[in-house]
Amino acid sequence: MNTFESLMQGFSLALTPENLLYALIGCLIGTALGILPGIGATAGIAILLPLTIGMEPASAIIMLAAIFYGTAYGGTITSVLLNIPGEGESAITCIDGYQMTRQGRAGIALTTAGIGSFIGGTAATLALVVAAGPLSQLGLMIGPPEFFCLILVGIALLAGLVGRSLVKGLISAVLGLLIAMIGIDPVAGAPRFTFGSEHFLDGISIVPVLVGIFGLGEMLHNAGGTAARPTAPRLRQLVPTRTDIRRAAPAIFRGTVIGSVIGLVPGVTSAISSLLAYSTERKVSRFRHELGTGAIEGVAAPETANNSHSNAAFVPLFTLGIPASPAIAVLAGAFLQNGITPGPRLFVDNSALVWTVIASLFVGNALLLLLNVPLVGLWTRLLAIPYSVLSALIFGFIVIGSYAVNNSIIDVFIMIFFGIVGLIFRRLDIPLAPLVLTLVLGPVMESALRESLQISAGDFSVFTTRPIALIFLIIAAVILTGSIFGSKFKRKAHLPMDAAA
Repeated sequence: MNTFESLMQGFSLALTPENLLYALIGCLIGTALGILPGIGATAGIAILLPLTIGMEPASAIIMLAAIFYGTAYGGTITSVLLNIPGEGESAITCIDGYQMTRQGRAGIALTTAGIGSFIGGTAATLALVVAAGPLSQLGLMIGPPEFFCLILVGIALLAGLVGRSLVKGLISAVLGLLIAMIGIDPVAGAPRFTFGSEHFLDGISIVPVLVGIFGLGEMLHNAGGTAARPTAPRLRQLVPTRTDIRRAAPAIFRGTVIGSVIGLVPGVTSAISSLLAYSTERKVSRFRHELGTGAIEGVAAPETANNSHSNAAFVPLFTLGIPASPAIAVLAGAFLQNGITPGPRLFVDNSALVWTVIASLFVGNALLLLLNVPLVGLWTRLLAIPYSVLSALIFGFIVIGSYAVNNSIIDVFIMIFFGIVGLIFRRLDIPLAPLVLTLVLGPVMESALRESLQISAGDFSVFTTRPIALIFLIIAAVILTGSIFGSKFKRKAHLPMDAAA
């Protein structure tokens, strides 16, 4: 069966009433979670993952996937209306999105973001359809040495591109690796860094760490603040003008390309795609001098890149078995929970399921467009809840999410501890993404390294004598070297974007 026939078969299953309902539920929940600061895709998927036990595997994954890319749009709403990014990748949208709100153009900003998100997500899903077969074949050629070097590429990109300081990015990444080493040594089978606690024998759960540093950390950082009460835009204020469309179209195109390409790299978050898309507009846009003052390009480019990245991130999961972000890592747990292992064999052993999920990505992006533009007024009223009540609800959600992972109060204390870590990182301007993603990729990277050295009897030349591993290793070295020199150049040049950010 060729790719087109497989996709059509996937649509026939994705468009059944049951799967459509689950996609709709996922889109609504995802958008709501993206709106509420501190509750994102990772915590949302983790909280709802136990509820999918007993469901059909395709329906469960469709709903959880819809939550994942639904949060990408939900975070836009708070960024534009309140200057509060519901998700990290929406932070760059605050710069021009909130300025558009102050100019009375909030509806146009949200509609443009919705259209860009739909175009970017659909284009990235098309790339998944085209690239799935070849990348699966490539995945069959990748062993532990190649896998280790591939993860190094993602970590090199992450450390070099996240944050203004390469040193701070590396500090965060190393800390994440150290936390990932807690538990049982995968080769020797001996406990390490457990401090005598049986709870840490299985390592530290990812979800309490993520909920702590992003959710509780953000709440502590904003403690004492108050939220504005936005007004719902009228219908005529939702429609972009011809000038808006003409200016936004090139930015949407560039954001689609950037997000689709960066999303293929394991370990790189959509926040990087958003930042790169915005940086690109500052360099190539005809109206770059207006960025920072309410330019529509400043909303269209990062939001398109954000959503195209979210959909492209499924490519390395489906074809290589590598989670490209913390949320994708939790989503991978849904596959494993149903006895399905993501990776090169996925398209062979579970072809019907994977093509159903891919078809649902097209359906989900269309549902998001149809839902969110008319519901802007509803989401705005949700945000008008008093800040004291909203923060209490958020704290309740993150405590429940942390406890529900292992039904352990210790995970709640872990969440609180990492909430304090998140506060300290924010105060010291240390990026959080490297810590989170090395925490997720650390165990996988270590296993690949140890397996590679077992294969070669301890000879590190295994990484240079295998062509694919060597190519990945060179790419990682080039990226890291370029990041070092780029960081030095930025410090000397004192780019104006640093001040704007």
